[in-house]
Amino acid sequence: MQNRTAVAVTSALLAALVAVLATAVRGDAYFTDPAALTGLYAAAWALFAAAAWSLRSVSARHVVPLVLAGSVAVAATGLLAEPRTSSDAFRYVWDGRVQAAGISPYDHAPADPALAHLRDPWLFPQGAQCERPERFRIAPDTGQGTCTRINRPYVHTIYPPVAEGYFLLVHALSPPGTRHKPFQVGGALLAVATSGLLLYALRRRGAGRAAAYWAWCPAVAVEAVNNAHADALSVLFTVAAFTVVADRRRLGGALLGAGIATKLLPAVTLPGALSGLAARGSGRGRPREALAVLLPATAVVALGYLPYILVSDSSVLGYLSGYTQEEGYDDATVKNRYALLRLLLPDSWALPATLVVLAAVVAYVLRRGDPGRPWRGALLVTGTAFLLLTPGYSWYALLLVGLVALDGRWEWLGVAVAGAAKYIGGRAAADPNLLGTTAYAVAALMVAGGWALRRRAAAATGRAAPGATDPARLTAPHREPEPPRP
Repeated sequence: MQNRTAVAVTSALLAALVAVLATAVRGDAYFTDPAALTGLYAAAWALFAAAAWSLRSVSARHVVPLVLAGSVAVAATGLLAEPRTSSDAFRYVWDGRVQAAGISPYDHAPADPALAHLRDPWLFPQGAQCERPERFRIAPDTGQGTCTRINRPYVHTIYPPVAEGYFLLVHALSPPGTRHKPFQVGGALLAVATSGLLLYALRRRGAGRAAAYWAWCPAVAVEAVNNAHADALSVLFTVAAFTVVADRRRLGGALLGAGIATKLLPAVTLPGALSGLAARGSGRGRPREALAVLLPATAVVALGYLPYILVSDSSVLGYLSGYTQEEGYDDATVKNRYALLRLLLPDSWALPATLVVLAAVVAYVLRRGDPGRPWRGALLVTGTAFLLLTPGYSWYALLLVGLVALDGRWEWLGVAVAGAAKYIGGRAAADPNLLGTTAYAVAALMVAGGWALRRRAAAATGRAAPGATDPARLTAPHREPEPPRP
């Protein structure tokens, strides 16, 4: 009876979450009423937290179907409208179209007249359509469109080779006239596939409920599906890598290389994959084990870039250096970068301090990390990087959400909330920088609070190490049975 009630409550919370996400996606509040959209996002995150909490009381045999059903329903909400809060998917459509025409995506910017024959009225509208939000002006040098849906139309693409291969694949599989929808469907499939992989990996550790941290997360519906960000593919590769890397280092390294060759950001998880390998006196500090991860990862990235290097006249790094400058990684004041450190230090000290702190965290993971649970070190390094850099694009946090689900440390989800608050809420706030800084400060306190709770739980159970508490103890009262050992 108690389990039946728990299933009913969790299902009701999921239904409410789906309804709120559908409302947020179907509306155009990003431009017309960002304050209202911020409120809808806040409600979605609150319902997500309540549903994940309620799942703790659901019996183990009902967890898998409930998590998967919720994953499908949450992902489906992203399919209800065209991309609402990001125009990146339109670049994906364009890059796929350019490659299908036998042209390297790295050689020409979308506004280049050399590619005018590939333009259509949807991606390159004219007249009154150019007055709508998220339209970017281009020179009317061909008479075929005076604006475009593609952001930064005068710069070359920035996306790595596996992402470009994905764009080409989706283009090849797309029926004519389907526009952005195949990429949204692809995002939904990737999101649900990641949920399934997490359930498989976590059930073996008796922590299947933590898969809901990804499967039901509002960021997945909005960023992986509705905005169709390629980050969803990089997260799937990264989760797969950390599922196997502890036992099969070469395969794990290759999968992690594929994730890096999709979005670059998963490179920050490499120290996690090498957890404990620099430890002294433990027999674990063997260079061969580190190379077993690093060499396949490097090979996959290099082999991914090689075909594009051979056929491209321009740099395959595209707009990467310009992007880092645009986003203020070399000038902290440009987009309120390093916001938390700048509360304590002069602006000019922020970048050096970030490098020092990150180096210390990486060294800790390499020396003291648990090689049996490498995702924990990856989460620590990745989460720390987010708190130090305070990025303003909410889809970056999809990687963090995937790692949270692997490790079960829910407190890091506050960092994903902070990114969404800065990106969406900043449009409605009188002082966007203040809002972003406050959101990341709250996220940092949330992480500290979670650490304190786990340390207290470890002490209460007689465990000396604060990191020794199994995440399943704090995410599920019913421990799922271990699979039989051969």
